[in-house]
Order: sequence, then structure tokens, then C-alpha cells
Amino acid sequence: MRQKIRFTASRAPAAAEALARLTARYGQVEARRADVIVALGGDGFMLQTLHSQPARDLPVYGMNCGTIGFLMNGFSEEALCERLAAAEETAINPLSMRAENAKGRVTEALAINEVSLLRQGPQAAKLRVLIDGRERLAELACDGALVATPAGSTAYNYSAHGPILPIGSDVLALTAMSAFRPRRWRGAVLPKSAVVRFEVLEAEKRPVMADADSRSSVRDVLSVEVRSVPDVTHRLLFDPGHGLEERLIGEQFI
Repeated sequence: MRQKIRFTASRAPAAAEALARLTARYGQVEARRADVIVALGGDGFMLQTLHSQPARDLPVYGMNCGTIGFLMNGFSEEALCERLAAAEETAINPLSMRAENAKGRVTEALAINEVSLLRQGPQAAKLRVLIDGRERLAELACDGALVATPAGSTAYNYSAHGPILPIGSDVLALTAMSAFRPRRWRGAVLPKSAVVRFEVLEAEKRPVMADADSRSSVRDVLSVEVRSVPDVTHRLLFDPGHGLEERLIGEQFI
């Protein structure tokens, strides 16, 4: 049976043109009737698509019409239904961020790639790091720190020299940006069940902001708690032999 496809596209001209051609060829169904979502754009648009439909358990097949396409398949107008039928599925769980700012306001958000903390001003941030309620670092002086999922380990985490994590591993990466003290601290690999808590030291002198997937920013945070959310699952589809696990392995041999 032919799958009912819902096409979505970023605002990039190439994606908009692809949307027009693909909907003319394969049709377009309402989101509530769709069997699969085909997202046209880059990795940023894929994250936007996944965030926009947390209530429905629909698989998402991305085709790259942007500048970065680690989460995307190659673009082709041909044999799309056959590609969807043969696609391999990868399931990923997001992180939850719970951030409290200096005014006592609490912000909660989900992150598919990472939750990050960054210094707001010219001085390094100072963070106390607790794992499952136990203090692990009394003071981490750095430009920032993040917790990344396996799916996000090749994004901001990798740029900060964090480890690439196998997609099927039940672990998270805790990575510092430009760690000053402890000198050149290399970060940690944590079990997926870990609850990571950051407490900002000298918050008035060294303000810090928190961010979930570069979508939900909170300034002047005092504390940020990060944990995996096993009851929320996102389903990504990839062409055979080009799945996310293969890409994560291949990235380490470039």
C-alpha cells in the first residue's frame, strides 16, 4: 500500500522549489492523515520538524536541500515511495532541560541534540557539576558546558572536542567548552539514566545562559537540570546503508 506523505520544507529557495515539484508528483496529505513526513532542508530544519510534532509517532524522512545534512538523506525526486518502503528506522530520545533564572522563573524545554550553557559576558563561567545528586566538580571554570545525546554528538559537542557516541549506546556526553579549571578537563561519558545538574557560581559577576537545541534560550540562569526522556521517541528514516549509526562511525574515520 502506498504511504500517505506529508511534505514539509524550510524557507530556503531550493527547498521551496523541491516542495512544489514533489507535491505535484506524489501529492500532499494533511498532517493528521499522514503515514510519514518528508522534510526538505538541512539538519536545522530536521530538528524543527521533530520538535513540531511531539504528539504523533510519525517517522520522518529527511532529504537534504540545505547546507548541512547529517540527519538527512540525499535528494532525489525519483522512486520516493520505494525509498520510503526500504528505509531503515532509527529511534532517538530527547533531553529535557529545566532551567531556573535569577528571577526565579523556571523554563522547561526538550532538546534532540544537546542542552548547553554559555557564558554571557567577558569572564569565564564557573559551574558546580552534580551527577545524580552527587557533586563531581566543585568548580568548573569554562566558556560553557553541554550535555549531548548520541544523535547530537557530532554537532556542537563534536565542535567542542567531545566524543562521538554510537547511536545505540545508552550514554550521554558531558563536554566543556574551553575548560580553564580543571585545566583541559576532557569531559565525561555518562549513563543515559544520569541526571546532570549545573549550578552557576558567582552568577552576578559571571552570568550564564542556557539553551536547548539553539531554540529555547534562558539568560541569567542559576541552575540547569538535564536528563534523558525515555517516554518521548523520535523516529528517523534513512536509506539502507546510510543510517545514523553508520554515519556516526564513518565520521570518526574522516
